[in-house]
Amino acid sequence: MRITTVAAMIAAVFISTSSLFAQDGLPDIGIKENLALGVVKQVGSQKIVVETKDGVIDSVLVSTTSFKRLSPDNLSLKAATPSSLADVTVGDRVLLTGKVSEDKKTIITTAVYLVKGSDLAEQQAKQRAEWQQRGIAGRVKAVDPATGEITVEMRGIMGAPTTLKVTAKPGARFLKYSSESVRYADAVSGGIDQIGPEDMIHALGDKSTDGTSFLAEEVITGTFQTVAGTIKSVDPEKNEVVITDLKTKQDVTIQIKPSSLLKRFPEEIAQRLARFQMMMASGAVPQGGAAGGNRQTQTRPAGEGGQGRPGMQGGGMRGDINDMLNRFPTITAADLKAGEIIAVSSPKSADPGRMTAIKLLAGVEPFITMQQASSGGRRGGQGVSGGLNIPGLDSVEF
Repeated sequence: MRITTVAAMIAAVFISTSSLFAQDGLPDIGIKENLALGVVKQVGSQKIVVETKDGVIDSVLVSTTSFKRLSPDNLSLKAATPSSLADVTVGDRVLLTGKVSEDKKTIITTAVYLVKGSDLAEQQAKQRAEWQQRGIAGRVKAVDPATGEITVEMRGIMGAPTTLKVTAKPGARFLKYSSESVRYADAVSGGIDQIGPEDMIHALGDKSTDGTSFLAEEVITGTFQTVAGTIKSVDPEKNEVVITDLKTKQDVTIQIKPSSLLKRFPEEIAQRLARFQMMMASGAVPQGGAAGGNRQTQTRPAGEGGQGRPGMQGGGMRGDINDMLNRFPTITAADLKAGEIIAVSSPKSADPGRMTAIKLLAGVEPFITMQQASSGGRRGGQGVSGGLNIPGLDSVEF
């Protein structure tokens, strides 16, 4: 491969994937014939150990290896500044160029392009703040390609729905989540013609003063599904769980991957949130109110600022929905027991009997009981009707 071709590939990788380096997950490039992209796991005097999506690779350093540093805000190679091995630390993102061995275990490195982990953390904090201040998230209810208007339904943690009319600003960017991933980094170019009812939508832009419309400069959508069911069996070795869908009464096999998020709602919090959802649904509490004056469960009215970045359904519980989930106990398949109810979000599957978990939430019985009661069902009876309203189930990390 010519040097010019390699340089062009490097430039394409950085310019087209500027947001990838702000993610905890690894971008898809992995290891190629002359390139490797990943996260630094170990630094030595003669090699750097890098974890990529294709596995771990040793970057063998030679006397002619050059080091360049890039800002996450400008990943153009022309903006690279001189660096050195001393600048490389664990957690940094690096693009390595050179000769990769046939077994893809080592690369004789000609150049190391470095993006500091500390710079990435700072950039991510800025991005999070912008989406919290200027972002919305919800479900698409209708799309009018002729007018460019998207009707979005949004819910806060407590479940009070509102609708918003979203239109794109001139030059707005449309993205679509990959069918295999809900990471922002894996989103691909899309368009309004690819958006359909019930798609998840996140948008960044400006709200009207009356809170009924939204001008978007970036729109990200994805097609996902959610299901709740009673666990029938658990296979920790295969990382699979078989549930009986509460709605269809059919068995569904849930595949759990290393990237799947498994969390358990603390019982007291689940009961409190479910009670408040029921009160709001019955009109006993005004939208945006708090139960018993407890400010910790207070939500912003949907349509107001702070709706959230991708990963939020609406107002926060001293933060956004994902912040709340991240504080909950992390579990594994081995922690799940037959007979308990779980809720799962997944990419849309062509096989109704099999899903791959994006998120798996345990401890959701209070939400199911509340929904069954409001629809006239009973646990073990009619099941649930309509869409699930479990905080954070269909939210996506930015």
